[in-house]
Amino acid sequence: MTSQTTVEKASQGQGGVGRDPASGPAKGLRGHPWLTLFAVAAGVMMVALDGTIVAIANPAIKEDLGATLAQVQWITNGYLLALAVALITAGKLGDRFGHRQTFLIGIAGFAAASGAIGLSDSIAAVIGFRVLQGLFGALLMPAALGLLRATFPAEKLNMAIGIWGMVIGASTAGGPIVGGLLVEHVSWQSVFFINVPVGVLALVLGLVILKDHRAENAPRSFDILGIVLLSGAMASLIWGIIKAGESWGWASGKTWGCLLGAVVLFAVFAVWETKVKEPLVPLGMFRSVPLSAGVILMVLMAFAFMGGLFFVTFYLQGVKGLSPVDSGLHLLPLTAMMIVSSPLAGALITKFGPRVPLVGGMVCTAVAMFGMISLSAGTGAFVMSLWFALLGLGLAPVMVGATEVIVGNAPLELSGVAGGLQQAAMQVGGALGTAVLGAVMSSKVSSAFAENWKAAGIPAPADPALEQAAEFGMVPPQMAQAPGMTPELFQQIGAVIHKTFLDGMGLAFTVAGAVAVLAALVAMLTKRGENAEAGAGAAHI
Repeated sequence: MTSQTTVEKASQGQGGVGRDPASGPAKGLRGHPWLTLFAVAAGVMMVALDGTIVAIANPAIKEDLGATLAQVQWITNGYLLALAVALITAGKLGDRFGHRQTFLIGIAGFAAASGAIGLSDSIAAVIGFRVLQGLFGALLMPAALGLLRATFPAEKLNMAIGIWGMVIGASTAGGPIVGGLLVEHVSWQSVFFINVPVGVLALVLGLVILKDHRAENAPRSFDILGIVLLSGAMASLIWGIIKAGESWGWASGKTWGCLLGAVVLFAVFAVWETKVKEPLVPLGMFRSVPLSAGVILMVLMAFAFMGGLFFVTFYLQGVKGLSPVDSGLHLLPLTAMMIVSSPLAGALITKFGPRVPLVGGMVCTAVAMFGMISLSAGTGAFVMSLWFALLGLGLAPVMVGATEVIVGNAPLELSGVAGGLQQAAMQVGGALGTAVLGAVMSSKVSSAFAENWKAAGIPAPADPALEQAAEFGMVPPQMAQAPGMTPELFQQIGAVIHKTFLDGMGLAFTVAGAVAVLAALVAMLTKRGENAEAGAGAAHI
């Protein structure tokens, strides 16, 4: 059977699962939709929290283990690379062997790798176990969406994904607060040890509550060459993006070699997928314009959000001089708005379809990005909270709606692959946003620093190290003890660093806002999943 035939049959309703989620309420604990959501959320929370909580621990890890800056960067990059490369393959594993089994293995492995990091006494071990964390996280995330898709009837799926998105948003934004408290009052190891009891709880809940669902026409074989080609393409793409932002630069031949290699491998992968009997990613999925638009939308949303949020944290800690914990607290309006808006967005999407909420969400995101251009050293908490809250309000319907568009427009037996696509799109978009906006920031800082230095009337020549400090908005504290440094001169130099950073951040937010506008246009191509429409009128839970 060709991939085209598989997809066409599934979209006509010929695929099935062990229990039709619309057939009526589940009896007892196992397979109950809302309890399934609770069990899934416990595991997803652990992975989402880990995405941002570790950043707060990095300085302490560097100090304790004597790591270099490049090694510390790979604590995050190694995790991101493993996660992005493995997500789609992991989704296919769930489709083949069952999402319950894949989810439980992901939970157990992620918690075990977390405990191993806490026990590590070398930076190499920390990076190695972080890679393992990424691989097990890749097993867990698509399986979570596959379980929700198989368990919830169509008219309840958007609400479930809304709560799922709320958990991810709250965990991601709450990471800096939790991480700051743990590092400040316990140790950097506690940031990882906390995943062990959470993982045990999620594992127990999963064993008791989750029910395995398998589509009748689920894949029975593996596209090994497809896995190798796709993994190589994703690795080359993410590696090139990471290294471009880290050390190579975007003009480097090595950067473009990686990106060109990724394009070639993706092209070979696409050709191969049309020839193999049971492809890793049936390309017929992308004949669905809404599904393709959902994937592109997720990339653009993550580009604007993750790339923009990267600079917000430096603004709060560098320009505003806040501690990591206080910075996290100042982001609470964003977190709170995502918590409140995600279930509401799910209800609106269920009633009106995803198009209007998605377009409105990206318009709000764009307005928030353009509004944050005005942030300065003197901006008050109320104005900051206003823009952060608007950003959270805009992101919630996109997180929920784009996920539903991708998963809902995919055949049921490919829900794991669809979940992997959704997560991979987020990872690629986030990596691109951080790297590209970082390059935009660096370019603006390079052109503005000398001009701002001259405008400040500082007689001494500008130190190149201070230009580097301006990329992060951080005034080096040791500069106050430099020979000939006076309080007035220190204040002048600090003002130049902050102004240069704000100039660069303003341009980065301009680009992020423009990307959000483009995403709003893409959102106009989305519509409710065909499989969800087929389930309209199903029994309520």
